Amino acid sequence: MKTPAEWKTLFESSAFARQTNYSGPLGPEYNPSGTRLRLWAPTAQKVSVNLYRRGDGGACMGTLPLEQHGQGVWSVYLPGDQHGHYYTFTVEVDGTAYETGDPYARTAGVNGLRSMILDAPRIDPPDWNHDHRVIVPASRRTVWEVSVRDFSQDPACGVRNAWRGKFMAFTQKGTTLSSAGTFPTCLDYLKRLGVGYVQLMPIFDFGSVDESRPLTRQYNWGYDPTNYNIPEGSYSTDPTKGEVRVRECKEMIASLHAAGIGVIMDVVYNHMYRSENPLNSTVPYYFFRQNPDGSFSNGSGCGNEFASERPMARKYLIDSVLYWAQEYHIDGFRFDLMGLLDIAALNRAAEELRAENPSVILYGEGWTGGSCPLPEELRAMKKNARELPDFAMFSDDLRDGVKGSVFYDDDCGYVNGKAAERAELIKSVMSGGIWREDVGRASAECWTDKPQQSVNYVEAHDNLTLYDKLRSSMPEASGAEIIAADKLAAAIVFLSQGVPFIQAGQEILRSKTAPDGSFVHDSYNSPDSVNSIKWNDVTLRRGVMEYYRGLIAVRKFFPQFRMRDAESIRKIRFETLEGGAVAADFGGLLLIVNPAAHPLKYENGRRMMVYADHITAGTRPLFIADGAVSVAPRGIILAEYR
Repeated sequence: MKTPAEWKTLFESSAFARQTNYSGPLGPEYNPSGTRLRLWAPTAQKVSVNLYRRGDGGACMGTLPLEQHGQGVWSVYLPGDQHGHYYTFTVEVDGTAYETGDPYARTAGVNGLRSMILDAPRIDPPDWNHDHRVIVPASRRTVWEVSVRDFSQDPACGVRNAWRGKFMAFTQKGTTLSSAGTFPTCLDYLKRLGVGYVQLMPIFDFGSVDESRPLTRQYNWGYDPTNYNIPEGSYSTDPTKGEVRVRECKEMIASLHAAGIGVIMDVVYNHMYRSENPLNSTVPYYFFRQNPDGSFSNGSGCGNEFASERPMARKYLIDSVLYWAQEYHIDGFRFDLMGLLDIAALNRAAEELRAENPSVILYGEGWTGGSCPLPEELRAMKKNARELPDFAMFSDDLRDGVKGSVFYDDDCGYVNGKAAERAELIKSVMSGGIWREDVGRASAECWTDKPQQSVNYVEAHDNLTLYDKLRSSMPEASGAEIIAADKLAAAIVFLSQGVPFIQAGQEILRSKTAPDGSFVHDSYNSPDSVNSIKWNDVTLRRGVMEYYRGLIAVRKFFPQFRMRDAESIRKIRFETLEGGAVAADFGGLLLIVNPAAHPLKYENGRRMMVYADHITAGTRPLFIADGAVSVAPRGIILAEYR
């Protein structure tokens, strides 16, 4: 029996790679007359398939051996129409037998344990063949991040009971607050808000929610992958039937597309939920990065990390994203802990995806969750962004610079107390991370070659919400002062170069508060009472929501906020004003941000047509100022001048 260290030596040898690299299809190949199953298991001594009628319960109907072929591939042919039949593999490696699902399965039964053979066209939604990816122009590239469950779990959303917290909630039109017809919710709300993309937190099959039990007392964000190519069963109306989750996931995507909204899928290829998973049970140790002693490395902080640099792991990652892009018409991908994946694998994935969809949007977290044995120069990290020209990365510079460090609740940033210290940083992030001689940041800290590589945000699912962070760091501030700081932070996000990103509900001052009144940092397993969008807040915080809506419209209206190259950005003229205030002059368009707790008078001797201030933002002029303008505390002025 080989030790983990011996497996590591074998897997990293050139001989193993030559003998086992396989470029052909894997998984089920369905045909009405019969289905071919293929499994890559080069270290197995024996492989058999176990056949089941149901996705849960019931005895095995029979077991058949698989035939071994070259390059580590095993296969078996099952005659007849196998649509709707379930199966597992038993893989014998080094004297140990593992029963596992198919790593390339397209759907499965309860909890993803039994893979299912699927004839996708048979169960596709009506007119699925006419569904098309949405080409979102640069002017509309605002990302709204949401969990499928959070979107509609609140009864006030107006979604029918059976669809709350499910894929199907995105398909219901005409929903209003408490069904009272007073204000649109859910899909109609998104259309009104004006976002270009919805980023769905993990929708693949994850292991932290037990689909066989009532879901009311279970919650998880889903960053716990079990099957990468299968939609999550708890988001379907019937997790016992593998075809239901596929059809309903597609219905959700088609509905968003019909509304003109692109769909970004949050993918977690950096780790898996447990070591007992279809990949590791098929080829133990191969798909996961190892320490020198052969044990799993833990750069994810979750007990394992995906070995994307190994040839067949790389193939698996690329095959998976391509499958979602082709079969589900996904418009883009957000990569969790992207810094754990290797640059070459992601560049190859981008090449394949762009051949499929030239407008695909790709971005991720340019960092790791812990120590990683992959050499730093090979990692898809923020510092290596120039080596990943097709990928954007989250700007933690903007996030922490604007509101303070996410690791310290009381730390302040530009909008809540440290304006003078952060003024140069704010100029840099407003420039999309592009290096400029006149901004006080080293070229090493300016990490982008083009502004589209910067995803600008102050709030995501992790850490405190923006509203909660401001309340924690400004304990003596009034409610009005907190709201002013929130709106100023939003203005910086939307009016900086790059891709603006907000968490669902940020625009209505979303809070995640425990029963004892404390703020919840990472609500990944908190109940619905903490996580669900509180749709009644749309009317309670309507002024804030309309301000965000106006900023989205402003960004669309003025091309100066969507520059495409570094040369153009370097033509922006910055001026540092008293108290850390900053004026950005685009030549005919002026943006002034005032982070101070007192008003600021700005004079330029020109006639200015103002489109946004601390109360309102939009595409219609608010007023005209002759020669001078007053900028409110923690406010902005956006004006055309002559």
